[in-house]
Amino acid sequence: MICMGFVNVDVLDRRIIHALYVDPRAPFSRLAEVLGSSEPTVSRRYRRLFDNRILRVVGQLDSQRVGQYDWAVRIRCAPGSAPTVAAKLAQHPDTSWVQLTSGGTEIFSMIHSRDGEQRTPLLLSQLSVGRQGVALEAYCLLHLFATGLSAPPGPSDLSHGEIAQLLPPARDRPSIDRPTAKLQDSDRALVQALADDGRSPYRQLAARTHWHESTVRRRVEELIASGVLFFDLDLASDAFGIRSQALLWMSVAPTNVRDVGQALASRPEFPFVAATTGSTNLVAALVCPDDSSLFEYLADEMTTFDGLTHIETAPVMQFVKMHATMAPQQP
Repeated sequence: MICMGFVNVDVLDRRIIHALYVDPRAPFSRLAEVLGSSEPTVSRRYRRLFDNRILRVVGQLDSQRVGQYDWAVRIRCAPGSAPTVAAKLAQHPDTSWVQLTSGGTEIFSMIHSRDGEQRTPLLLSQLSVGRQGVALEAYCLLHLFATGLSAPPGPSDLSHGEIAQLLPPARDRPSIDRPTAKLQDSDRALVQALADDGRSPYRQLAARTHWHESTVRRRVEELIASGVLFFDLDLASDAFGIRSQALLWMSVAPTNVRDVGQALASRPEFPFVAATTGSTNLVAALVCPDDSSLFEYLADEMTTFDGLTHIETAPVMQFVKMHATMAPQQP
């Protein structure tokens, strides 16, 4: 898999990354104190990772909680055309996780609906089959089994004591079962600013929204507490030695879908698990160190789930876009 940027990632870099998985908006001063480094060093290391497209903190909306719909799209392309189609798709603001899969002949993407009254996103209706895209399948995500911040890859570089120091005093993880919350139109500029850079200081967010800094701070805290807003990390996982990723399209007996989905979501190897419409009813992203580990997981671990009758495996060959981070154009 192609790395988002070439840069050596050392122990301090990994400790910073893992610290941001614990508290994505922790001030550099607190990160430096816990990690035993200086604030300028931590700030400089983060900016280096950010500029090289290795790491970005991104603010995200819980679409289910705000009454919007997400769709997973698979586009099968004519030979040689997938990179061009994927690059165009990645430029659209309503897409995320644009990936080349299955030997580079297929595109996977998430498409977000911005209107809670419109089940099908406008972009989805604009996609068509033609000379470049020869087949298209769209799956509505009915239920997300994992929401909020994903798990960091590999073993932690932080001690239990360091993690405890980084945890916010009143950490309130969003609950999937919370009722739908109301997102106001006036929140759009704030949400977009946090999607661009989830670590933007409150003074910069105030400039983007034309609100007072104290108003921005209060509204961010309200959205996080309600579960509408959470922060995740765009991370070039091959910098952590994660070089084999795959999308699993699974058929599960209806009586077992919830149990299998919850079991997969509880494992760090699965950062994304959702129930969908379509020919299969469960989709998940599986990350492994290498292809051998991927085979072992499919041959051993996946056989333990009751009701799982079929798995289609689509290896991820290249990331074109994550939540917000765009891959550099290939020469």
